[in-house]
Amino acid sequence: MMNPYLLVLLLLLSGNVTLRAQSTPEGNWNWSVYNGGADSTHYSPLAQINRKNVSQLQVAWTYDAADAFPGSEMECNPVIVNGVLYATTAKLNVIAIDAAMGKLLWRFDPNSNDPVIVKMRSRGVTYWSDGEKDQRVFFAAQQYLYALDAATGNPIKTFGDGGRIDLRDNLGREPKMWVTMTSPGTIYKDLLIVGSALAETLPTPPGDVRAYNVRTGELRWSFHTIPHPGEFGYDTWPKDAWKYSGGVNNWTGFTLDEQRGLVFASTGSAATDFYGANRTGDDLFANSVIALNAATGERVWHYQTVQHDIWDRDLPAPPVLVTVNHDGRLVDALAQTTKSGYVFLFDRSSGAPLFPIEKRKYPPSDIEGEVTSPTQGLPLAPPPFARQKLTEEMLTERTPQAHQEALERFRKIRSGGQFVPGSREGTIIFPGYDGGAEWGGPAFDPQSHRLYVNANEMAWILTLVEQKPATEQTSGQGLYMHTCSACHGKNMQGSPPEFPSLVGLSTRRSDSAVRSLVSQGSGRMPSFAGLGDEQLDAVVEYVYRGIDTSVKGGAPSPYDMKFTSDGYHKFLDSEGYPAIKPPWGTFNAINLDTGKIDWTLPLGEYPELAAKGLKQTGSENYGGPVLTAGGLLFIGATNYDKKFRAFDKDTGKLLWETTLPAAGNATPATYQVNGRQFVVIAAGGGKWGAPSGSSYVAFALPQ
Repeated sequence: MMNPYLLVLLLLLSGNVTLRAQSTPEGNWNWSVYNGGADSTHYSPLAQINRKNVSQLQVAWTYDAADAFPGSEMECNPVIVNGVLYATTAKLNVIAIDAAMGKLLWRFDPNSNDPVIVKMRSRGVTYWSDGEKDQRVFFAAQQYLYALDAATGNPIKTFGDGGRIDLRDNLGREPKMWVTMTSPGTIYKDLLIVGSALAETLPTPPGDVRAYNVRTGELRWSFHTIPHPGEFGYDTWPKDAWKYSGGVNNWTGFTLDEQRGLVFASTGSAATDFYGANRTGDDLFANSVIALNAATGERVWHYQTVQHDIWDRDLPAPPVLVTVNHDGRLVDALAQTTKSGYVFLFDRSSGAPLFPIEKRKYPPSDIEGEVTSPTQGLPLAPPPFARQKLTEEMLTERTPQAHQEALERFRKIRSGGQFVPGSREGTIIFPGYDGGAEWGGPAFDPQSHRLYVNANEMAWILTLVEQKPATEQTSGQGLYMHTCSACHGKNMQGSPPEFPSLVGLSTRRSDSAVRSLVSQGSGRMPSFAGLGDEQLDAVVEYVYRGIDTSVKGGAPSPYDMKFTSDGYHKFLDSEGYPAIKPPWGTFNAINLDTGKIDWTLPLGEYPELAAKGLKQTGSENYGGPVLTAGGLLFIGATNYDKKFRAFDKDTGKLLWETTLPAAGNATPATYQVNGRQFVVIAAGGGKWGAPSGSSYVAFALPQ
């Protein structure tokens, strides 16, 4: 077995990987950066656990943070540095654990004076050290970015305002609107570069990429993802859109090419997601891969994967630094996965696509005010790793009744494949709002040049409904229908757990807490402070007590949209299963040298269906794979079977699996302490009604 440190040295010399943020005292190997390294490859050179012995894996330790609650999730990819594991919990506490024993070293609760009132997510933390005594852990909770002492968990008082930065500042919007982070920032020299998570309906702020001094918290640079006058891309928006439009945020985290001094940001769509009459044009830099000078924030190159997005086609994960054989030579490239099921491959320095991208024509919208882009670009290779168009032949045959129900519904709505606009009768979005690829991101093999990506294969329905302008809303119910029903539904039942039910809210929250939430926003919910006090009170009165009070009409607003979606709806049968034939989730190996798919297999299943003989269906899955030099792909991700699996990277053969306390909807990590390799994953569950948990579980070979 090759020494892992020697293997990394050889790879570095060959140019197949970039320098990774690893520290290697004797017997240790770190996983000190989100997704395993600044390159986002999810790759580890560790090989103590390999194809021959992976079947012997057993639980080495379990740590239960004991703070799960209904619908809570743990999506954290932990970082491990010098034998200490740093991670977040269901309630966004930060914990430090002895990575060999699973014992708690310290715990920081940012919510002790400001209890969390809605579900939040965290996919990890950022570790930084000056190489001597100053070691810090950065993470976000609510609207704050914290700097903690890595040894004690105490806030570093000299950073920002007493140890934290308010992420709502420096965005040029008043009143301040909700901003947080779900994915960790990245370190470049003395800079901490961060993105943001925002509401997906207006009003919401712009998703500027920002860099802070890692020691003081001073803002060093900002990149305007919605360009200001005179900036590149300004002419792709209405002239005043930079003052009122929002979104276009990097919520996925970043990828860094340290040698070239480039940081790569993948952005989401502009708000609102499904109707863009107030943002006519291509809307740069929405849905774009952007290469920025990491020292200054200046744009080097970009590619927009969707023009004028009205399908929520956010770029869902950081791009991956890869080196591939192309046209007879090694090329340093960048691979970007998408919700639509395609992989875009670009030259890392220039942004030139390695495989041709074909501009295809798509139908215009028949919704008043909407102006769609006449063309969209899709790469000719690799082929899509998810099905592209739902047809009658693909409808469920789980039972005759389920098939007939699906057929009757399907014939009443539109299904034309990618980039067919939303409609009054309903339009199938397939793959759905959650991909295709999702935030877990892919893994890349520097030997075979394969990209490994798990995918969802679910159909959703986008229906647009007309609404009266806010200026004509004269009651609390009318204001609710205008501002809230797109997410929480006309009947307030929502689409839990993503969009919670408001039924019986008075038994769970105080009226003052509800008013604060409506006013300030939180998570994916925008701030509605712009409504004014009278309108806010009327909305709260209707939601909280069911009393419909009269109010004066509001003032004209650029947020006022004539159409909105009727909510987030999957295409399901009457028993809650997908109304299409399996697979409902897959795992794919894509050869980036040849542009072909080497293998694909269903990932996950529904235990109750498997018990009836319907196995290997695949299921929705969240969280990515980890690849090791031992030839193994480790992945949890699947929502319902709670399995953690290891596959052979070359064949896709299942070599080992175990059942977790809750679904492992997170990317695992692998590391070595005192000569022993571990693989750890967060078992938080909570996706789409699955039971929630609060454990980290680490596996190793028997001693």
